[in-house]
Amino acid sequence: MKRIALFPGTFDPFTIGHQSLVERGLHLVDEIIIAIGINEGKHTYFPLEERLTTVKALYKNEPRVRAEAYDSLTVDFAMKSGAQFILRGIRTVNDFEYEKNMADVNRTLSGIETFILFTEPEHTHISSSIVRDLLKYGKDVSAFVPEINIH
Repeated sequence: MKRIALFPGTFDPFTIGHQSLVERGLHLVDEIIIAIGINEGKHTYFPLEERLTTVKALYKNEPRVRAEAYDSLTVDFAMKSGAQFILRGIRTVNDFEYEKNMADVNRTLSGIETFILFTEPEHTHISSSIVRDLLKYGKDVSAFVPEINIH
């Protein structure tokens, strides 16, 4: 059976920290679905189509990675997609409690296990919200996003 992990997030924008998690996750599973969540209550910097196109372009030569948008509970989309796992990353200790609670709820609802990769030390300071703030003020973000993401 093919081991599939869903990597959910807003990815506004997709950072080199996200990219690192995908690369490391591919050592553990056969396929990763980068699942870009649609959250009407969240105002995003980049439109959904641009985020989706960017991630697809980044992985166009990696057949084990695909990107899809979804508008449902993450666990429901994971089940619909045939994923047995949810991949998450933790940058700081502050992320841990939230991720643990979500993993427990998702496992209770569906039996889907969450595996967590700790962000590599050189990426712990990078977050999509920091990149958005830098972009808003016209700063160069090339050190924080994959080359395909630079605007």
